[in-house]
Amino acid sequence: MTWEELLQEEFSAPYYRVLREQVRLARANSAVYPSEERELYALKMTPPEKVRVVILGQDPYHGAHQAMGLAFSVEQGTDYPPSLRNIFQELKDDVGAQTCHGDLSAWAKQGVLLLNTVLTVEEGKANSHAEWGWQRFTDAVIAATNRLPQPIVFVLWGAQAQKKTVLISQAAERLILKAPHPSPLSAYRGFFGSKPFSKINAYLLSQGQTPIDWNILP
Repeated sequence: MTWEELLQEEFSAPYYRVLREQVRLARANSAVYPSEERELYALKMTPPEKVRVVILGQDPYHGAHQAMGLAFSVEQGTDYPPSLRNIFQELKDDVGAQTCHGDLSAWAKQGVLLLNTVLTVEEGKANSHAEWGWQRFTDAVIAATNRLPQPIVFVLWGAQAQKKTVLISQAAERLILKAPHPSPLSAYRGFFGSKPFSKINAYLLSQGQTPIDWNILP
């Protein structure tokens, strides 16, 4: 099934129509990130049947040329935001992966759903769209993902992401990895050294799945 079919009730719900209008008006009056065509980019890049890993982010980056519709990811040529820099440090320490830019599309194409829980933001105003209805929508995405038949790893970094645990089954086909958020405020409280990338691949192999190639190459 497609995301459109799995989320049909959400797309047709009154709250979602109101949300779409709020975002449309915001775009008419201010800079909003990511671009309109990238709002649902995570779903476009990782269709349901390909999902093997879910990494939850929060708010999109609110600086120019940063948010691109995938959690933690930035456009090529953009400096790494602090959280992404810390993710790449842990990635190198954990599995020795090489990272040449900050566009995580290569992960998304392999089945890593890089989902922010809020999908738009006004420039320079973190969490400015957080109460508009996006979280209801992305909760539905998480719940729909949890209903998929294949083994899936859910990666929950930070307290906000870990609140979504209630949407995930405690089953052999699900692995939940929790750690502090990779932001500079919390990375040293247990994100560094948590080894999520090797744990993901070990689980996928145990389920007869192909591991993720974590390298981000030119």
